[in-house]
Formats: sequence, structure tokens, C-alpha cells
Amino acid sequence: MDPTQVGAVLSFVIADDHPMVRDALASALRSAFGSAGVTFAGTLAETQAALAAAPETDLLILDLDMPGMQGLSGLAALRGAFPTIPIAIVSATTNPAAMRQSIEMGAAGFIPKLAPSERFLEVIRAILDGVIWLPPEASDQALAENDRDIAERAARLTPQQHRVLMLMAEGKPNKVIAYEMQITEPTVKAHVTEILRKFGATSRTQAVIAAQRLSLDPTQKAVAAAEE
Repeated sequence: MDPTQVGAVLSFVIADDHPMVRDALASALRSAFGSAGVTFAGTLAETQAALAAAPETDLLILDLDMPGMQGLSGLAALRGAFPTIPIAIVSATTNPAAMRQSIEMGAAGFIPKLAPSERFLEVIRAILDGVIWLPPEASDQALAENDRDIAERAARLTPQQHRVLMLMAEGKPNKVIAYEMQITEPTVKAHVTEILRKFGATSRTQAVIAAQRLSLDPTQKAVAAAEE
């Protein structure tokens, strides 16, 4: 049955670490979908637990900037663990390349946090109908070809590789990355090799610069990690 049909009870998980944002989104959903069930999460771990407890969730509404997410790395982890649950990103980022990358990584839509509630509900309804939605500034026509290519390449990374890349972008050497991720240094080096291959990069610096073009904060300066 089409979940948007009148009388159907929809189930949402809202993952955002700001209670006021969660309450506002939940209020909008309940006003539009009546008796919709809404579960809150404020961290990546809470989101994973909520989805594991409710695998029939109709839609995850996800903020990329909350504890544990590490930006798009968290999206990659959720997409891999719960491939059948559609995800709508609601984020404050204004970087079109990051918006596009989220779609390339399997999100069903990207809604700017500054969007009015009417637009939010319009997009939610479209996603529930199976539509993939992106803001106009992240469309094929608006996004630079290089940014589209980088977004497509980044989507090929595994969740672990995304996390390694984000730590590389923070300027952390392999030893520190291994410690923070609780893996061996040779494993980190293997991930770095795969990251370079997937980006078509010949150095860590090139991969980091590509990652910074996709940063949730487009003003962030690229950090050239030392070659190891």
C-alpha cells in the first residue's frame, strides 16, 4: 500500500541534536500526516538504535552535524546498515557540492534548514512518493562538472574510508588515525591507498583538497596532511 494514502500511519525518525529543531519538524509532520509516529535521536548511535528497533520506518530525517556523524561519514554508515530506509537530509550547509554528494551516497533528498515549513512538507511528500529531491543550486546545470565528479567518486568510498578521509582532512597522520579508529596502521594505509585510487589522486594532498570541496563548511581551508 502507498504509505502516503489517507489513513495510513507513517513512521518517522528525526535525528537532530537540537531539541527545538526536532520539535518543530515533528510538529510539521504531525500537522501534515495526522497520527504519524515520530521517534527522536540526537546522536549517530541513537539513530542507529532507533532504526534497528523500527526497521519499517518510512523515512529518516537526518542532520549531518550531530555527535558521532562526522558529516557524510555518518550518512555512509547509516546507508550501509539500513539500505531500505529512505533518508532526507535536513542541514544548515550551503555547499552545493556537499548537497550533491549526499544524494550520490544514497540520500533521497536534501532540505536546507532555512527552508519554510511548506517547502519542507512538499519535499517530504515528494520523497515518500519516490522522488529524489535536490535544491536548484545543486542540480546538474548549476553544479560545476568537477564538483559533480568529486561527489560521484566520494560516493564510492566505504564508511570506514569516509572516516579515514575526514581525519586526513583534519591533518592527522596515519598513527593518530589508527589510534582514533582503533585499527592498525597498515589498515589505515590500505584505506588511504583505496581512497587515492577512487579519487584518481596521486597524493594525500590531492585527496584532502577534494574532500574539502565537499565539506559541510565550504569556507573551511584544506589541510595538506604530510605524505607518509
